[in-house]
Amino acid sequence: MRARLRSAPVLALCSLVVASLLASGCAAPVDLKSGLQVMVVKTGWFDAGITQDGKNKLVPTVSFRLTNLSNQKLAVLQVNALFRRVNDPGGEWGSGFLTVVGSEGLAPGATSPVLTIKSQLGYTGTDARADMLKNSQFVDAKVSLFAKYGSVQWTPIGDYPIQRQLIAE
Repeated sequence: MRARLRSAPVLALCSLVVASLLASGCAAPVDLKSGLQVMVVKTGWFDAGITQDGKNKLVPTVSFRLTNLSNQKLAVLQVNALFRRVNDPGGEWGSGFLTVVGSEGLAPGATSPVLTIKSQLGYTGTDARADMLKNSQFVDAKVSLFAKYGSVQWTPIGDYPIQRQLIAE
């Protein structure tokens, strides 16, 4: 009988620990559309240098910060950017991917450092870089940002126009 009396408090303690672990791991998923704020710092055209054939190359770029507006830590937060020409909204022109934070997560109320994503595709030409933006065949672009954390599915978090300006960094 003594063994049962001594094990009852241990069993109760173990039950409390398991229940608290289950409760913390089973929180409702955060809707990133409302739980994540995107603050666009800058969009424009990054000077990607000179191609192998001697042409200047410009690629669309977006720089932004993310703020966690939810009451939960967002572990393994990732962002995907899809760049499109405005006259071809369905076609992907380029993309970029970033892991914002790993397992340490983005705490409630915390803001990420400035994040920058550049498309791998863009415009090439023999004109000076500033003149490329004025070319009559130049088509503006936009970027769509998607986010996910943990095992949650990708969620669209915003669409932003790419400004017709050169970005040096």
